[in-house]
Amino acid sequence: MRAARLIKMVLLLQTRPSMTGAELSRELEVSERTVARDVLSLSEAGVPVYADRGRAGGYRLIGGYRTRLTGLARSEAEALFLSGLPSALREMGLADAASAARLKVSAALLPELRDAATGVAQRFHLDAPAWYQEPETPALLPGIADAVWDDRRITARYLRKDTEVERELEPYGLVLKAGVWYLAARTEGDYRVYRVDRFTAVAPGGTGTTGDTGEGFTRDTSFDLPAFWAERAAQFARSILRERVTLRLSPAGVRQLPYVTERAAAREAIAQAQAAGGPDERGRLTVTLAVESADVAYAQLLALGPEGEILAPPELRARFTSAARRTAALYYR
Repeated sequence: MRAARLIKMVLLLQTRPSMTGAELSRELEVSERTVARDVLSLSEAGVPVYADRGRAGGYRLIGGYRTRLTGLARSEAEALFLSGLPSALREMGLADAASAARLKVSAALLPELRDAATGVAQRFHLDAPAWYQEPETPALLPGIADAVWDDRRITARYLRKDTEVERELEPYGLVLKAGVWYLAARTEGDYRVYRVDRFTAVAPGGTGTTGDTGEGFTRDTSFDLPAFWAERAAQFARSILRERVTLRLSPAGVRQLPYVTERAAAREAIAQAQAAGGPDERGRLTVTLAVESADVAYAQLLALGPEGEILAPPELRARFTSAARRTAALYYR
C-alpha cells in the first residue's frame, strides 16, 4: 500500500509544477504528516523531491526527473483520453485502475501535451444509458469482467424465461448497449450472447490447477467482438419483427416513420415501396412494415396521427378506427 502511494506521489508531482502538502494529502487520502514522511523516504531513495518553504511553498521535483512518453502528437494524446468510459469502468470494478493509468500517462506526457486530458473531458462525454431509465449495475458484473480479462472459464446459472439453467462458459467479451450489459461467450463450441442481469450465480469453472480462480481457456484469436456483436444485433432485430403491417403514408408520414418504429425496418419498407411503384397521384406511399407485434405497432404508429392510415391487418385497422373516434370525441362535442 505504501509503495503504491509513493509511486502515485511521484506521478502527481510529475504532472504539476508543484503541490502543497494539503493538496497531496487530499489526493493521497493521508495526513500532511504522512506526506512529509513519504517525501523524506523518496529523498532518501534518490528521488529529487524539493520542499519550498513558506506560505506559497510546496513540493516539486527537480532536475527534470520524469519518464516521458515520446512520439505522441496532441491529437493522439487527446484520443487516448477520449477512449475512457467512466461509468462502464466503474461498473466493471476498474475505476481505480483506469484512474491510475490516466495519471501515469499524464505524468509521462511532454509538458505541452499535459492539458490533453482536461481538454477532452470538457469537450466530449459519453452517457451510455438510455433516456428515462435508471441504470442498475448487475451485482455479478465485476466477477464476470475479471474472468473476461483473465480468460478464465466460469460456471454460470442463467434465467431463460422462467427456467434457470446452468452453463459452462468461456467469457470472450462484454458489451454495453443502451445501459444494458451483455456477455459474449463460447459454450459447447458455439458463441452466444447473454444478458448479464439475468445471471443468478457465477463461479469459477473448469477443473484446472488454478485453484478457485477457474481454469483458463485458449482464446480464439480470430474472434472479433465488434463484428460478432454487429452480426448478432442485426439478427436479433430481424428475429423480433415477426408480423407485417400495411399502411398508407403521406409525404410527412414517410419522413416520420423511421423515427416512430424500428429504423432499419422502416427504411427498408419505404425503399421497397418506392421501387415497386412509388407514391400514388396524391403523393401517398403504401408500405408493408415489419413489426414486433400488433400491440407494439399500435403503440408506435399512433405517433403518426393523420399522416398514416393502417390498411391491414383488419384487427389493427379496427383499433386505430376506434382510437380515432375516441380522439375526435374529445375535441368535437
